[in-house]
Amino acid sequence: MKDAQLTAEGEPDGPPGPGDLTGKVGWRRFAVLTVPALAVTAGLAIALANGALAASFAVSGQQFKVSADSLTGTGFAQYGGIDTNARDELIPVAVTAIKEAQLHNLCQSVVTKLPIIGNISLNLTAGKSKPVEASNLFVDATQLSGDALFHNIEIGRDASTMDKGPADAQGMQDLFGQQADDVSITGLHQTAWATNAGTFKLSGLNMSVSKGKKECF
Repeated sequence: MKDAQLTAEGEPDGPPGPGDLTGKVGWRRFAVLTVPALAVTAGLAIALANGALAASFAVSGQQFKVSADSLTGTGFAQYGGIDTNARDELIPVAVTAIKEAQLHNLCQSVVTKLPIIGNISLNLTAGKSKPVEASNLFVDATQLSGDALFHNIEIGRDASTMDKGPADAQGMQDLFGQQADDVSITGLHQTAWATNAGTFKLSGLNMSVSKGKKECF
């Protein structure tokens, strides 16, 4: 049977026959399906270009773990963001930003599994006798736990209007955010893709590499 012909508007000029249904999608219907996806992609691209998302560098393919006996900080902000890796894949994260932070008994670990050798652990510790100090600290995390205390907290604030954290601690408009004058967390456990800071002072730094799986928690 002869295929139905498409009109200038992209629809068949008559009812389709049995042979016309296989592998054919009307242009109008195709546009309805694809335009929202293109709009989301374009929106993310614009947000990345404007620095609204957490994408200051391409993250590795490995998350790392961080623990501390305690964290205290002033100027706290938290909101959703997106990291990107070297393949330009988008990774959702929760961005925690603190103007000035101190961490007691800091531990950081990452485990790499290599062919033949097996697991290799990189461990970093600092701040046992004197706390680790950081300014304009940003952590792109997927998990955080501990006992937390906030002062003057605002929950549900538009992420683009944050003003208590570091100067660049703002997310996309209409997204959820929260902020507080200060924060205190004991028994901190955190899994993250990336950390960056204006300054990061590690007192009593010790780094070691060893075989096997040795994580902070």
